[in-house]
Amino acid sequence: MSAEAVNLWTAPRRWASISAMNNEPLSIPKRVRFVELSEKALRALADGDLAGGSAEAGVALDEQFVSDRARWIFGYRADQLAKDPTAAPWITRAAVSEPDGAVVGDAGFHGPPDEAGMVEVGYTVVPGYRRQGYARAMLRALLVRAAAEPGVRTVRATIRSDNNASLATIAGFGFTHVGEKGDERDGLEIVFEVPADAIQAA
Repeated sequence: MSAEAVNLWTAPRRWASISAMNNEPLSIPKRVRFVELSEKALRALADGDLAGGSAEAGVALDEQFVSDRARWIFGYRADQLAKDPTAAPWITRAAVSEPDGAVVGDAGFHGPPDEAGMVEVGYTVVPGYRRQGYARAMLRALLVRAAAEPGVRTVRATIRSDNNASLATIAGFGFTHVGEKGDERDGLEIVFEVPADAIQAA
């Protein structure tokens, strides 16, 4: 992985080029940076230990990070890291608003690029910061991160069919509906993809 790709996690500055895909004024989009959640931090959160998880991350995480769903996800990601430490640069991180430093959610990929060069995005906004543009800010930064990595050819987003907020979030980022699938937890989900070179071109 290139140094540039790693740096994009901690300082994703090239948000302006992607904002044009949303037809948003360049002065309006929110800005976020990502803070790594180590295996130890993820384990703490999976155990419901918000203070411990926050201490490990070095930022004050929101109560949403120890909700039932979050605990399940973070436990899964901790197990993923235990099995494959090389996945660390790709998976879940805390999303911090700039310049105020508030933790507004978590975001990342489901794992490193697969053999076809595909990565799948995932992100959650904490309740107090929803409908303020942070989901788009996270997705924008994730797309920039993916496009900077030569091994990535495609970015995928899988969204529950009744999740209108998430469906609205990806609109304008170049995603195309490529299929549907059933999920035991979430029911019917719609699969969207965008080629990495389309992100780079934008």
